[in-house]
Amino acid sequence: MKRDGHVHTPFCPHGSKDSLEAYVENALQKGITSISFTEHAPLPEGFRDPAPTKDSSMSLDTYYEYIEAVQALQDQYRDAPIDIRVGVELDYISGWEQQTLSFLQTHGKSLQDIILSVHFIEVEGKWLCIDYDEEVFRTYVSLCGGIEAAYDRYFQTVEKSVRADFGDHQPPRIGHLTLIRKFKKNFPVSFEWEEKAFELLHLMKTRNLALDYNSAGLRKPLCGETYPSPFLLQAAQKMRIPIVYGSDAHCAKDVGSFFDKL
Repeated sequence: MKRDGHVHTPFCPHGSKDSLEAYVENALQKGITSISFTEHAPLPEGFRDPAPTKDSSMSLDTYYEYIEAVQALQDQYRDAPIDIRVGVELDYISGWEQQTLSFLQTHGKSLQDIILSVHFIEVEGKWLCIDYDEEVFRTYVSLCGGIEAAYDRYFQTVEKSVRADFGDHQPPRIGHLTLIRKFKKNFPVSFEWEEKAFELLHLMKTRNLALDYNSAGLRKPLCGETYPSPFLLQAAQKMRIPIVYGSDAHCAKDVGSFFDKL
């Protein structure tokens, strides 16, 4: 089975307006037999979107439209050689676990796939969407007091996401484990950070969590590698952590990108 387990949609405020059908048709052309639409879930009520353009996720009203649209798509392609799943990419926000659990308790039954990801980190009382662009990342590094501290804070936050207990609604997969590397060519490091990532893999193993093998970093000019980095993927394989390829496509043409290479 060729599966793309991390795909966005026209319901993404910062994505393209390519139709859902365009995503599926491109997947079919590439021989993909399973696709998970994992749109950015609504942020918790009361949490202010840190992205400068305030476009990180769907609103709750749009969320209902999204679910209905993908369910209609499933019916439309019920005789096609592809399994279409409806899901979300859910933000782990430190300190907002109860609100996240409430969302899962309310909406989890309608979801067939969930990815738990870290995009937002609080530093000195300021929330930042650390992968928004290079300038926001530079601010994040500055507030942390340097690139090494920025890595430490990121991996500490991911660790919290891995340890978070959502009971019967536990998201089964951790998204883009090394997103901190998105701008690595302009923010080189001379310290050893790899051990922290290895520790996260071991923790994921004990929690029976799967790993998002995300090709988006290969499309980012300042990154040029997958999330996670290849040596971490190899370690995850040796540990028999379930691995799910994800294009993290935000437009139809990127569905299945680099699948054959990866």
